[in-house]
Amino acid sequence: MIGADGLNVLNVLQLSHSPAPPKMPLPPKLRRSFFDRPVLKVAPELIGAILLVNGVGGRVVEVEAYHHTDPAAHSYRGPTPRNAVMFGPPGVAYVYRSYGIHWCLNFVCEEAGSASAVLIRALEPVAGIAAMQRRRGVADERALCSGPGKLCEALGVTSRHNGLPLDRAPFELRARVAKPAIVVGTRIGITKAVAHPWRYGLRESKFLSKPFKT
Repeated sequence: MIGADGLNVLNVLQLSHSPAPPKMPLPPKLRRSFFDRPVLKVAPELIGAILLVNGVGGRVVEVEAYHHTDPAAHSYRGPTPRNAVMFGPPGVAYVYRSYGIHWCLNFVCEEAGSASAVLIRALEPVAGIAAMQRRRGVADERALCSGPGKLCEALGVTSRHNGLPLDRAPFELRARVAKPAIVVGTRIGITKAVAHPWRYGLRESKFLSKPFKT
């Protein structure tokens, strides 16, 4: 099976450190320096990348960017115990609880103190699907990671991942192998800065949390 960006899913499955050699070179890992750039550059470049947590995950198909000057960003009013990780160095996970129910996974971007981040909204499952189905209690692969809360439940992400570096276990991030077709739109579930076109998705993906308006 070949994904829209040319990534062989069989190779993706081997990212979980299978002893069998890959049939083609693995995409390079994303280092923390990748995130030490403007958040509006990082966010669209994550579409098509591979995200694994303890070998479970898939291809990123939807993200949202949050800049520190953005009233919708958690960091807008300054540091708090909840958002302190956002003010630290780039390339770490910022995990928070939404409405006291769902965990949400973000990647901190830009230099320390900027407090900007990318929210990972949806994945196309490709590795550890049985584990995701067990954690989520659903069989439909399209429902496993089609939303930030679903994604964290499927990957087993909780507050214990908050502040962890993205270039070390349990995280594994691999660059996309080709630039995919990306659609851009406004963000979901916010009441401030609603006009910012800072939501990015893989065009025509069936794994999105919500379709983009045409």
